[in-house]
Amino acid sequence: MRGQWFIDGTWMPVEEDESDLIEKEHLVCFRGQQIQDAFETDTLAKTVDRKDAIHSVQLSRSHVDWYSVDEVYLYSDATTSKIARTVTQKLGFSKASSSGTRLHRGFLEEASLDDKPPQTTHIVFVVHGIGQKMDKDRIIKNTAMLREAVRKMEEKHFAEQTEEHVEFLPVEWRSKLALDGDTVESITPDKVRGLRDLLNSSAMDIMYYTSPLYRDEITNGLTQELNRLYSLFCSRNPEFESRGGKVSIISHSLGCVITFDIMTGWDPVRFCLQEHRDQLEGEDLHWTTHEERHLLEEVQLTRQRLRELQDQLQGLKAAKPTPFPTLTFKVENFFCMGSPLAVFLALRGIRPGNTGDQDHIMPKSICRRLFNIFHPTDPVAYRLEPLVLKHYSNIAPVQIHWCNTISPTPYDEIRPSHLSVSKSAASDTENGSSPSSSPVLATRHYGGSITSLGKASILGAASISKGIGGILFSRFSRSPILPSAVDSGIGDSEDSQSTFAFSAISPSSLFDAAVEMEHRIDYELREGLVESRYWSAVTSHTAYWTSHDVALFLLTFIYKQQSTDQTQNTSPM
Repeated sequence: MRGQWFIDGTWMPVEEDESDLIEKEHLVCFRGQQIQDAFETDTLAKTVDRKDAIHSVQLSRSHVDWYSVDEVYLYSDATTSKIARTVTQKLGFSKASSSGTRLHRGFLEEASLDDKPPQTTHIVFVVHGIGQKMDKDRIIKNTAMLREAVRKMEEKHFAEQTEEHVEFLPVEWRSKLALDGDTVESITPDKVRGLRDLLNSSAMDIMYYTSPLYRDEITNGLTQELNRLYSLFCSRNPEFESRGGKVSIISHSLGCVITFDIMTGWDPVRFCLQEHRDQLEGEDLHWTTHEERHLLEEVQLTRQRLRELQDQLQGLKAAKPTPFPTLTFKVENFFCMGSPLAVFLALRGIRPGNTGDQDHIMPKSICRRLFNIFHPTDPVAYRLEPLVLKHYSNIAPVQIHWCNTISPTPYDEIRPSHLSVSKSAASDTENGSSPSSSPVLATRHYGGSITSLGKASILGAASISKGIGGILFSRFSRSPILPSAVDSGIGDSEDSQSTFAFSAISPSSLFDAAVEMEHRIDYELREGLVESRYWSAVTSHTAYWTSHDVALFLLTFIYKQQSTDQTQNTSPM
């Protein structure tokens, strides 16, 4: 990328239009003045904390202050930043040290013609969830943090992958949608306005998407943006498609539901029509009187007319082009992070199957592999595997390896582990507490009763009726222990404080009589050893972007697929 002004630390370039304005102001004030000349002045000997700005320029959502030719700082003009800046300055901190971001004119190193990454072999679109209206550039920042974490893990664990390169591209779909902000604004009371505006800019996206009036606008907007970015990338990288480049999608929060519906083509209108037809055809009533028989004939005629109208409607839909575009590329991997998708599917009537196949939720013809990544205390995240096989509510999600683990077991070789409840855990559950979804390590026990704010289980679907507060503060009960676990003594512990045990299931115990998942879907981050679960419940939903564990997990499956494809392509026939 080209740039004139760069952000300290990350060395990311400032947006081009703002960079041009900063450069123009800088040249007006300091043209002809050398940096070393500035170092000779007495004023530069003072720290920035004790200086007053000698020049300032206003940008769209921020402003820049110059303290010298070499001391330039960027400040956000967002309300929260202004409040934080006022408070910290009253506490004695300087403006620059409390909320400023230093800018550099020129990059850290000189460019070379040989400095270029390998050809991109895999692109990953990163789709945001709710809250982007508050900060439309948030997904760009989050993707930059994820990209930085990925690069560190790539250098440490995949240095040999010199012929492959994965690129993460942010997808900002919210700002391009008009929706109906003026109407919502007009009906918002003035009391506690700040809190109401916060809810309107975040939680309102959920209501928009569940509304039949705005749902199509959202799905259409995201689909068009994904296709636009893919087409733009291919135009600038013409060899990507010819080299067999792969595409994956990472979605966060509500973005998982929207992306899932786009990929699968789920239509709520068609779903409601089919459900209504099934209800009508399922009636089996017997009438005796003449009047009742007459009414029954009228009902049957009405049913027949309804079926004819439905068939005509479906025929019209099939005859004309699809009103909304579909994706123009195939998705290799769909990574869901902090996803409420399981709740939406449960409320749509999806129930567990008996094959253990991913196709029960996401056909492999649409997406090769589905991953559900979540933190155990994320209050928005739910498990998907119990929707594929019911007894997997008793199987712990796969623990994501710590990034510094030495010789970790390959994920596809990890055996399912049963989540059993000890006697003290049962007592805690009766008192209103429930165990967490999984322990930190295998055979490790937790002490004390713990409120399971983030239990990723489909049992949480019932809490949706309580609203956002219900999601955050509901306590879920644990599924009963499987008989095989009780008979084998799994869950017994000498530690009276333990709430549950985590133990591997041998093939001779559970899976002799039960179906096993073809591929695991639920992957859970490990909790920190000194992590507060209540504080974690507040921060965990946005903690995925900076996690090195998540970064390494993504690379593990992306590069594994790339290597597998290359092996298959080069193997003798």
